[in-house]
Amino acid sequence: MSTDFQTARVALGARLRELRTEAGHNGKEFAERLGWQRSKVSRLEHGKQTATADDLDAWASAADAPGEAADLKSRLRGLESQQRSWRRQLAAGHRPVQDRYVAAYQDTRTMRGYEATVIPGLFQTPDYARHLLIQNAQLMQSPRDTEAAVQARMRRQEVLYQTGKLFRVLVWEGALHALVCPAEAMAGQLDRLVGLIGMSTVELGIVPLGAPLTLTPKHGFWMFDEERVIVETINTELQFEGADDVALYGRVWDQLNDAALYGAKAHRLIARARAQIHPV
Repeated sequence: MSTDFQTARVALGARLRELRTEAGHNGKEFAERLGWQRSKVSRLEHGKQTATADDLDAWASAADAPGEAADLKSRLRGLESQQRSWRRQLAAGHRPVQDRYVAAYQDTRTMRGYEATVIPGLFQTPDYARHLLIQNAQLMQSPRDTEAAVQARMRRQEVLYQTGKLFRVLVWEGALHALVCPAEAMAGQLDRLVGLIGMSTVELGIVPLGAPLTLTPKHGFWMFDEERVIVETINTELQFEGADDVALYGRVWDQLNDAALYGAKAHRLIARARAQIHPV
């Protein structure tokens, strides 16, 4: 559990305790009013358990403060948007972060993803990944453990060869042309994308430049088993688990997918980018 998430849960617990004491009830009395075990009241107040929306409605009512329910549930929604600072995560280098993703991908059966500026880590070659990791370590001023991090990122890709998994990934065409590494490394990366087309576990769609869109290309995001969404910004990793947020990102993916090209058409877009690196 992230430090940021736990800090927010403790803060919510403190607010619950404040409402109870303002109403003049000790923990035992309050539990009786709610019809709960005393231990549940204690766990919620000390940030040891995450409240549900129904718990918060009941708490506000028992504290004779029903008007506070909306604020409490707003705080709960804040928990569903977990923030993890990259500076904190990268304090020991990139490998621990990559190892965490290896585990997350192993636990996921179906994934929908979209990247607007970079080839997804799940599809990266070692050379392409190496240059990105070096650049990021320089930007974040974090320890450089590049080779260990590259190896961990490559282990993540083992899921592509496991039966029962499906990775539905969209890439904005501009990412095929972003020369964030030497030309030879980029050429190898584009060749790797071509090799993924037709795999039983991969559905790779390219959203072409100039395609009519019902929304702007947005930022990259990843949906794990339709249960949570991961969004990476420059300084923060965001995790959303609320049903409304997951549904919203699902709609965004669907609309981008409507404009995406697959199969031979996607192959042609990749080949066009490849030809611009090494014109024939």
